[in-house]
Amino acid sequence: MLTARRFTLPLQALEPMDLDGDGVATLLLLNPTGGILAGDRLETDIVLGAGSRVCLSTPSATRVYRSPGPAAAQRVTIDVGSGAALEWMPDHLIPSPGARLHQAILIRLAADATLLYLDAWAVGRAARGEAWGFDLLDSSLVIRDEAGPLLRERSILAGRPSRDGLGATEGFGYLATFVAIRPSGHGWEGLARVLQEDLDRVARGCRVGVTALGRGGALARLLCPSAPALLSGVQALWARCRERLLGLEPARLRKL
Repeated sequence: MLTARRFTLPLQALEPMDLDGDGVATLLLLNPTGGILAGDRLETDIVLGAGSRVCLSTPSATRVYRSPGPAAAQRVTIDVGSGAALEWMPDHLIPSPGARLHQAILIRLAADATLLYLDAWAVGRAARGEAWGFDLLDSSLVIRDEAGPLLRERSILAGRPSRDGLGATEGFGYLATFVAIRPSGHGWEGLARVLQEDLDRVARGCRVGVTALGRGGALARLLCPSAPALLSGVQALWARCRERLLGLEPARLRKL
């Protein structure tokens, strides 16, 4: 049950839905302006109460537009309570030529909370010759519980690096990080092996790798040649983790 919802344009949280009758409240987070604009300061705060189950996604990919002035900034803070489960599954980010974005995501988990998290982005619209045309993509992620950090990472991509150079994406146009975490959970090495096998089977043409975290979770990285290939890999990871960690069938968001 959604107990409170408040938003100010250009951000909007749509009505929650129980799409599959599995008790998961699915909400789409919408930016009706069509993307992130120069100088935007976007802040999202999310709190999941004890025992709640929520899936958050977006209606489509998010464009980041050119920033001739101040860079855009997006901050997301999430608290997941005891026994709660959050599936954070937005569509990918597409930075336009000249775009500049600072993005910071902080997620705090109770010891027995569960998180399925996706961060995916494109290097630009390659078909229009816009690959690596953005000026700055500064993205940080911190996931922690009461004992300390479970995952901390930050990438700062500036200028226009060679697509084939060291530290770029070896010619791939789509990237994703998928994380499954439950601080009190166990058996992550086994789950990582199963996820790797799933990706090897369905993510054809992609380069993928899965590993267990130091504690409490597993992490997958994907380099994909196309949006459909990215979607296939993400869907496989999501479905397997939903089954193993939440006891649920694959989600069907049915976006149009």
